[in-house]
Amino acid sequence: MKTLKDRQDWKVASEIELIYKIKVKASQRPHITSSSAAYKVAMEAWNMNKIDFFEQFKILLLNQSNKVLGVYEVASGGISGTSVDLRLLFAAALKANASALIMIHNHPSGKTLPSAADKIITIKARQAGNILNIDVIDHLIITSESYYSFADRGDL
Repeated sequence: MKTLKDRQDWKVASEIELIYKIKVKASQRPHITSSSAAYKVAMEAWNMNKIDFFEQFKILLLNQSNKVLGVYEVASGGISGTSVDLRLLFAAALKANASALIMIHNHPSGKTLPSAADKIITIKARQAGNILNIDVIDHLIITSESYYSFADRGDL
């Protein structure tokens, strides 16, 4: 027979434990001052064996000084796309205590022009970031040879 306590478990909310461990000193973190600096960091964080094979979507998490707190892979997909859940994207940003972020994804085709879906996710992320007070300062589409910056092109 179940006790009253066993029958009440559904009323207890699950919780996420936040642990903030600094593994890299602030002075050692890359400083993002331009889209080219973000591209350089992205290329260091990307597996070059995968960049031309299938699409991945990552974010650079930034502090108030635009220093990189970390790189988080939000989604990994197929040859022509991946599905990005903004809830997971911003959950990572909130857990990292990020003040800003840069969205980055690759195009295995080698073409850097944004698709309609790329434009839509950028708009939605910017709106969500405004609500959460987390600036989406750029969205880069990268290839092994070049990149497209939404901010540089005035699309953000």
